[in-house]
Amino acid sequence: MDFAFVLDPLPELKAYKDSSVAMMRALARRGHAVFAVEQHGIFWDAGVTRARCRPLALSDDDHAWYRAGAEDVRRLADFAAVVMRKDPPFDMEYVYSTYLLELAEREGARVFNRPRAIRDHNEKLAIAKFGAYIAPTLVTRDADLIAQFIDEHEDVVVKPLDGMGGTSVFRVGESDPNRNVIVETVSHHGKRTVMVQRYLPEIVDGDKRVLVIGGEVVPYCLARIPKPGETRGNLAAGGRGEARPLAARDREIAEALAPALWAEGLLVVGLDVIGPCLTEVNVTSPTCFVEIAQQTGFDAAGLFADALVRAVGQ
Repeated sequence: MDFAFVLDPLPELKAYKDSSVAMMRALARRGHAVFAVEQHGIFWDAGVTRARCRPLALSDDDHAWYRAGAEDVRRLADFAAVVMRKDPPFDMEYVYSTYLLELAEREGARVFNRPRAIRDHNEKLAIAKFGAYIAPTLVTRDADLIAQFIDEHEDVVVKPLDGMGGTSVFRVGESDPNRNVIVETVSHHGKRTVMVQRYLPEIVDGDKRVLVIGGEVVPYCLARIPKPGETRGNLAAGGRGEARPLAARDREIAEALAPALWAEGLLVVGLDVIGPCLTEVNVTSPTCFVEIAQQTGFDAAGLFADALVRAVGQ
């Protein structure tokens, strides 16, 4: 079968740790053909959604991991599936791409994760659908409400709804002399909605990435452990990744959410869990496949490839 991957430019992908590369390699090892598509290469014309794509020959050499063939233009509906793996930022161009992919679905294309589901699951705010598993949380741009929340909980985290990699995430204490200016900065003086959560001290043991693939929970997570003096575990913020078997609470959360997420057409989801609490639902391009495989031997990319093939066979 032929599979199209919507990706960032190929030279920018770091094959030694990139989950999308691991996914494509797993499909290629199973005899399938993979094609690379960039976001700007998707277009709609005369009632048909097409894309400029290049076939990839893949290798296990992380320094020369692909050889791209000649560019061609194909209907997205002609692929067995289209896999949306464009990294954030989730800006309007990303939204427009989901609209185009949704048009392709109407023409018969199978797209994972489903474009509507990606739009409907803001990676911060989606936790509100699963209130039994989250810490006390406020979403607003009202400075007075934020002040009341900080006073009540004394130690909180303030973050934008569209951040990634730990950017613009602040820990704020009730007596912090900079609390007002932090809130003003993150909320752009009340012009942007932010999320405020009670601080979870269990972050010192790691911000755990729990993968759910095709409704199945991966039995290992990657705990992103903050570097000394830091409250963010994100690898992009200098965190250290440590693969571990799922704790009972991790599995409880993941198994509770898995059926609903898969029913939405979310083939690959990365749940972020700190201590006993769900903190994010990542649906754009969840990562940590390679780190889990290297440290535990569990082939998350293989699980993805098998789940994708089953999904398109339904």
